[in-house]
Amino acid sequence: MTLKTLTLIRHTKPDIAAGICYGQTDIDVTEEFSIEAEIVSGWLSPPDLILTSPLLRTRRLAEYLASDYRCELRSHAGLMEMNFGDWEGRAWSDIAHSEIEAWSADILHYIPANGESAQEMLQRVQSVLQDLAQLPQQHIAIVAHGGSIRAVLAQLAAIPLSQTLSWQIGYGAVIGIRQKSAATPHKLDRHNPTN
Repeated sequence: MTLKTLTLIRHTKPDIAAGICYGQTDIDVTEEFSIEAEIVSGWLSPPDLILTSPLLRTRRLAEYLASDYRCELRSHAGLMEMNFGDWEGRAWSDIAHSEIEAWSADILHYIPANGESAQEMLQRVQSVLQDLAQLPQQHIAIVAHGGSIRAVLAQLAAIPLSQTLSWQIGYGAVIGIRQKSAATPHKLDRHNPTN
């Protein structure tokens, strides 16, 4: 990747009850959005381009930041959260224990009914990173989701996605990645301003 900087930003707090599986469910953000977005903006170095998942909770923050920094904004479906299929909108506690066990036993390849696997999400994210490598912009910010951000980090760090799936990435987290050298290609700076 020839980027000078890449900043990964998780959306602010979604307007949904705790304990609900919401993957690609298109939900809005809470009433505290303006406060949280201002905090996120304060951590951000000026981007040339903001790339966002098309889901509302990411798009709201991306639009706010693009307006704040007067930069280009583009949407990319490859950045969407994992599709949990029939689990979407259900309480995790209401999903059959046998299904959760099967998912836990093969978290990379298990596919919830009518959904996708974590491996399929990783492939989408690989496509996004390939697209980024072709862009002329040098300072790009990505507004995405916990799952897709973990997939980006796995790709950039050249480690298995299974190792990043447990990483805590809070709402409004800002993770800066700078190109350093061929020997140490990426440096991560992480902030969780809205937690």
